[in-house]
Amino acid sequence: MPSPSSAHWLSLVGSIWLQTINGPNSDFPVYSSQLKDLKHISQVQLNFLAFASDAGKLFGWFSGVAALYLPLWLVAFVGAAFGLVGYGIQYLFLDSAGLRYWHLFLLTSLAGNGICWINTVCYLLCIRNFGSSSRVAVSLATSYLGLSAKVYTSLADSIPGLANSKAKAYLLLNAVVPMIVTVLVAPSLRVVDLKSAASTDAAFLIMFAITLATGACAVVGSIGSTSDGLSSREHMISLSVLLATPVLIPLVLRIRESMNKIRETKRENRIHDLGTDETTIVAIDIPFPPLDVESSKDDGDSKPREEVGGLRLLRKLDFWLYFFSYMFSGTLGLVFLNNLGQIAESRRLAQTSTLVSLSSSFGFFGRLLPSFLDYYSAKSGYSISRTGSMATLMAPMAGAFFLLLNQGDFFLYLSTAVIGTCTGAITSVAVSATSELFGTENFGVNHNVVVSNIPVGSLCFGYFAAYLYQRGAAGSNSCIGAACYQETFLLWGAMCAVGTLLCAVLYARSRSFAGRLPAALVRRIPCLANLVGGNSRAPPEVSEI
Repeated sequence: MPSPSSAHWLSLVGSIWLQTINGPNSDFPVYSSQLKDLKHISQVQLNFLAFASDAGKLFGWFSGVAALYLPLWLVAFVGAAFGLVGYGIQYLFLDSAGLRYWHLFLLTSLAGNGICWINTVCYLLCIRNFGSSSRVAVSLATSYLGLSAKVYTSLADSIPGLANSKAKAYLLLNAVVPMIVTVLVAPSLRVVDLKSAASTDAAFLIMFAITLATGACAVVGSIGSTSDGLSSREHMISLSVLLATPVLIPLVLRIRESMNKIRETKRENRIHDLGTDETTIVAIDIPFPPLDVESSKDDGDSKPREEVGGLRLLRKLDFWLYFFSYMFSGTLGLVFLNNLGQIAESRRLAQTSTLVSLSSSFGFFGRLLPSFLDYYSAKSGYSISRTGSMATLMAPMAGAFFLLLNQGDFFLYLSTAVIGTCTGAITSVAVSATSELFGTENFGVNHNVVVSNIPVGSLCFGYFAAYLYQRGAAGSNSCIGAACYQETFLLWGAMCAVGTLLCAVLYARSRSFAGRLPAALVRRIPCLANLVGGNSRAPPEVSEI
């Protein structure tokens, strides 16, 4: 089968860099308390601002439609421009009384919608450029989204002059960093046909090693930030070097492709010098039937996947099971992360950025986990069900919410790490689950319809938490004590348990085709290997975990 070339890997590196900076809303907990004091708004109003960023996702399906007609680099530019306008105007006029609350809401919604445009570009590049390895590529790219909060907090701490006003510093970074990176990677944002026959397994293994090193650096920086022993600037430099390292992979592949072309040219010249007029070369073209990776008539009990789009999606029971199970797990985790600032403040934690960095770093590893499982399970002939994976991840997440009822700081850090990991893994798995359940033909629109559960859940769960917080404040602007979020954690844990049950039902309904490698594809690939390498081993059986 054709393997990704240097151009494909360059597009993956571009997607990774875009994902790294495409979570500007994730740093909101760091400066939310200062923003509340500066604009004299209540906790409920602050929660609506957190919801505003997610509300932009209600119109995220526009980016999927735009990607059908516009080049992907232009779609990415539109998303970056939305962020530049949304956060840039807030930065310029934050101290002005003319910047009203409803201005903040609309500008934050615009910036939140821009995130959807960049995400759509990254997903489509990974799916279209990596073929059978698309699951691994998507998981790798989306894992770096978990580092966004860590990157922005490190930048804010390491750049001189930004520490005076947290709110203005983060708004400035949120506005300009995505546009700078989009301009940098724009030439790589294109779909390239798979033509190379060289294996790139080694490239994936190297990428995994780089990714693990990057995550370890982020975790060390998050833990080290609690003491004075680690310089923020030195940590930011080391993290930047690790983030830039993946570009070496397409560079090495490009050199290898150039060397192969030179060798091929020399070989043709030698054949010509020997006199091709005296030698007859017969080329036999053996036709092979096209591989139908979507379905196969001889798959036994394997049910073919159906391409679903448009209004038909909303009439599917599987869609609503998927929609609400995502809302009661991944979205619930995002709402928890949005409230980390107030949770830390209520427990009298001085360094909110440390807690946010910790959740970001573990969220990175959570997003990375599916790519490891996809890579090694595919090589062994297995395919892991995405819905089954989501149900498995929701159970420990529900337990972490109940663990937060304990007032100790240790349990707060532990639960934050668990919820960050599970939330990251669920949001990463969900990208592949959408195509697994409803097909790839309408993926751009379908997935943006699915993630519209995020603003709905953010509004419902976030408002409930803000209402209880404001009630506990008893007329004050701040609530202090573990009781501020006790009832909230109980409700969130119960809802996450319900989400686990819904996802288990979805897995039971979809297991006949979800997470299953098409048998026709698995049987035929070893046959191709036999012709090339003479391997006579029997093809592995198709199994599902």
